[in-house]
Amino acid sequence: MYLRACDRLARSFQLLEPDPDLQMFSATARRTLLAQNRAFLRSKYSPLVVGAARTATTNVSATPPESVYVPGGPVIQGTVNDPTPFPTPSRGHGSHHWAFERLVSAALIPLTAAAAVTSGSQYPILDGILAISLVVHSHIGFDAVVADYLDKRKWPIVGPISKWTLRAATTGVLVGIYQFNTNDIGLTELISRVWTA
Repeated sequence: MYLRACDRLARSFQLLEPDPDLQMFSATARRTLLAQNRAFLRSKYSPLVVGAARTATTNVSATPPESVYVPGGPVIQGTVNDPTPFPTPSRGHGSHHWAFERLVSAALIPLTAAAAVTSGSQYPILDGILAISLVVHSHIGFDAVVADYLDKRKWPIVGPISKWTLRAATTGVLVGIYQFNTNDIGLTELISRVWTA
């Protein structure tokens, strides 16, 4: 039934008045375009697939849209009629995750004020908590950027690499902050010396 409707639609395209833009094409080019249009309408591919119309109008032997490379384009798996896969529900990625982000952001305000008033060498625990809070806050922000713009479904190689690069960088910064706070002057003392220099 669907193929009959496509045939009727393709025949109706032939019966319509020629488009003024198509009049500049030769008769052979028009026949080729109509044949490609009929072949595309009979195919199992939906016109919603990116690049299908471009493939049908530029190639005489129309290739399936899955083989068309669109730089930065969507990665389509399955057909357009498949349901969207939803992630498994997790309380850790829902309200608890959001509340933890807000708690870290809100805690930075009094920690920064307390570190500005006191000296880091006299209160090393406060200095360590401030340093860890800054690193965790930065990691959460960069992780949101990676999750939003480098999703592993669209960027199957770059997405996981950037996520693991961020994790490795955060671990390295935490180790460096620990070494700096225990074996050197500490974060708040460094900031106060730079401020007064």
